[in-house]
Amino acid sequence: MVEQALWKRGYRPNDQVTGLVHHSDSGSQYTSIAFTERLAQAGIAPSIGSVADAYDNALAESVIGLFKTELINRRGPWKTFADVEFATAEWIDWYNHRRLHGALGHISPAEYETAYHHQHTHANEPVSA
Repeated sequence: MVEQALWKRGYRPNDQVTGLVHHSDSGSQYTSIAFTERLAQAGIAPSIGSVADAYDNALAESVIGLFKTELINRRGPWKTFADVEFATAEWIDWYNHRRLHGALGHISPAEYETAYHHQHTHANEPVSA
């Protein structure tokens, strides 16, 4: 997922990222040497929750609940694994690019991220009259 996120935002394999934090639980895939080295190589700060607390999983559990309610339960039963995979890809695209989120001012996460980067990239530029 890290590679896809970097690729989607136009980063090349050896580019350094600034100000990015990767939040995860303490699963073995996130604490492996290879994964932590890749984060360091890209300049991404790791953030791993404490073992046995729910704080690191709260957002993920919330999104999984929405996923199950809005897609899996509503459109099931599913005939094949491929049907679930394709529907999941569609739902993620919709969730990130077209679903309006109240916590973000009723815009999509993609719009919010674009506005955030535009604001922080152009924050120090002089305003022209």
